[in-house]
Amino acid sequence: MQRPLDNQHIIDIKPLPSPRTIKSTLPITDQAAALVVETRDAIRRILHGQDRERLLVIVGPCSIHDPEAAYEYAYRLKPVADALRDRLLIVMRTYFEKPRTTVGWKGLINDPHLDGTCDIGTGLELARTILLNINKRGVPCAAEALDPVSPQYIADLWSWVAIGARTTESQPHREMASGLSMPVGFKNSTEGNLEVAWNAMVAAKQPHHFLGINADGLTSIIKTMGNPDRHIVLRGGGGKTNYETEHVARAETIIASEGIARPIMIDCSHDNSSKDHRRQGVVAREVLRQFREGRQSIMGLMLESNLNPGKQSWKQGISLAHGVSITDACLGWGETEALLNELAEMIVTKPA
Repeated sequence: MQRPLDNQHIIDIKPLPSPRTIKSTLPITDQAAALVVETRDAIRRILHGQDRERLLVIVGPCSIHDPEAAYEYAYRLKPVADALRDRLLIVMRTYFEKPRTTVGWKGLINDPHLDGTCDIGTGLELARTILLNINKRGVPCAAEALDPVSPQYIADLWSWVAIGARTTESQPHREMASGLSMPVGFKNSTEGNLEVAWNAMVAAKQPHHFLGINADGLTSIIKTMGNPDRHIVLRGGGGKTNYETEHVARAETIIASEGIARPIMIDCSHDNSSKDHRRQGVVAREVLRQFREGRQSIMGLMLESNLNPGKQSWKQGISLAHGVSITDACLGWGETEALLNELAEMIVTKPA
């Protein structure tokens, strides 16, 4: 008997509910839809220079693994965002997919029960539920788009999205970004290469045709018109930082041809903080110094923050501390709140 020619290493294939089914079960509310539209437009105004007074701040957990902790974080963030809205446009990190260098927990969508069962159907429903509840609280949401299928289920609830350092060079992710309905930030590569992110910006501006799924979950040809709202995210790389003046100036030069007024965001974590969460404040203050001294190309910054500082190791069957990251180490809430207030004050304080 001839051996099978395909699926030799596949154990099982399970169908998922369609995006239409999950969206019908968990529909977006008018209030949440209005917040998403308003926030996307506000980010566009910052990006294209109609709003030159404010900075966009993407802040929140490295990844969400506990819905209740995420809701508590959003509850704390809301009054701060409201109080500082004239100087900072604050959007909460709601990351449900985590790229791994080798192996590890891939995020709430992939493994929502944290037990290796990888109940992706439940993960998609849980991610959508969390996004709905946070948007209902009046807090807009940001994410990393990792799996090209996931946006069909949850992207209507995103106000901003990143393409990560490991996927910025990926053609499917550039194609996906060309069709996304919100502004997209492309991170430089893990080695620190900026040209990769610039190439991604160029590619995502163009129309594309590619394979994907439609609202009914059917494999389809996706035709896009291109995304005009793109920018670069400097996150350091190869063990080196790239948030200093000379690196920001170089990024300006590289992407000047795109004609975007404020195309640079700084990720204060990862290699820019030497992977020490406590150094994020140092990076953020330097970014604000450059901005208030006239570096108008800077549109914003990213902070990894949780209810409690640091990180903890996740092991199956071991109880977890509340509000502590199980991926990258984060700032705690107290330091985050103080830092956001300090950054807002720096914007309105004239340099000496």
